[in-house]
Amino acid sequence: MQSGYSNGYGGGHTHSRRRSHRSATGGVYRVCSSTLSPPPTAPSTPSTTSYTHSNYTDTETAVASMWEGYDEAYFQSYANVGIHQEMIKDRIRTDTYKAAIMRHQNLISGKVVMDVGCGTGILSIFCAQAGASRVYAIEASDIAMQANEIVKENDLSDRITVIHSRVEEVEIEEKVDVIISEWMGYALLYETMLPSVIYARDKWLKPGGLILPSHAMLYMAPVTNSERYHETIDFWRNVYGINMSALIPLAKQCAFEEPVTETISGENVLTWPFMVKYIDCYTVTARELESITARYKLSAIMSAPLHGFAFWFEVEFNGPITFSSNNNMGFRFQHGTDNGSNHKKRRQSDTIVLSTAPEETPTHWQQTILYFYEPIDVRQDQIIEGSITISQSKENHRFLNVHLEYSTAGRSFVKESVMR
Repeated sequence: MQSGYSNGYGGGHTHSRRRSHRSATGGVYRVCSSTLSPPPTAPSTPSTTSYTHSNYTDTETAVASMWEGYDEAYFQSYANVGIHQEMIKDRIRTDTYKAAIMRHQNLISGKVVMDVGCGTGILSIFCAQAGASRVYAIEASDIAMQANEIVKENDLSDRITVIHSRVEEVEIEEKVDVIISEWMGYALLYETMLPSVIYARDKWLKPGGLILPSHAMLYMAPVTNSERYHETIDFWRNVYGINMSALIPLAKQCAFEEPVTETISGENVLTWPFMVKYIDCYTVTARELESITARYKLSAIMSAPLHGFAFWFEVEFNGPITFSSNNNMGFRFQHGTDNGSNHKKRRQSDTIVLSTAPEETPTHWQQTILYFYEPIDVRQDQIIEGSITISQSKENHRFLNVHLEYSTAGRSFVKESVMR
């Protein structure tokens, strides 16, 4: 499975869960050449002034068929046992989910649970161990067959029912008390799995039911990474005494055209993090996730070259939480201005949090970096401001379009990219 994106320069690692479907859609081995072709895109919806009604229907049918093909490839990518091994070996991920299940054991014991995208069934088994009377373990990929065998081998067939299907196609006659899912992709929203959880919530969750995780926060911050730039770009200036600088424009395109997934540290971060989006899993709608825009204004905490922006996320395992406008929260982040995120968020000291922040222990999600082709020198206290828009791609709704506008020291720039 392709990780964020391995460029062959050692920046991201090459086998990770969150780019798996690219192998089936023709994009797993990205060929960098001086005659790169643009990626295929979905046919645009025709206007009624140029096309007949039948043309319009045919186009929409073609797009729907293409998306169905992408989804089939996406789901089948999770039949690869290596992907599940990597996720389960991520102790931060797996231990946090287990701890959250046990923390909420009083809301799970004797209750009906739905696990959306159960994979090998490990979270379903944790719920059964916490006393769930019945667990519907839903998995669209063929790993569901092995999950069913795992359930049998652990003598849990009387309480865990593995359903090999997309959640949108499942028929269950009863409501559930708990929905659990590990839906987060790179930069939180990559893969667009959260809408499936929302679908399950709206169709099956009882009023007052529990959702794990309950809340999610997407962050971004300007970063510096001279070592990465040196290894990827400056390398070509002197290769065994040979000047290969002619390759630098192509190297930049290959390395930095798309977001990359790699691990950085808190020392790479140039400002306090900015919260792009706060998601309450109890109330969020699929429509509001189709496109997210936020404006930011940040101040550099040190002098260094600005190489790009990093994205990461945190999720909480709580019920609904409260907001307050006071600043005494123990947090040091800034917020956007949409959907109430201009308030400081109160986090209880005993909240269970799964964090992929640069200063935390690395996870298989790492961080997602949108690198610039050219670094920008930034001084301490210099303002960096602009806007970020993240939207589902028309090419494939599991891809993300990223539109970043940034200005500093009187210069303005735009970076557009697609996270495939």
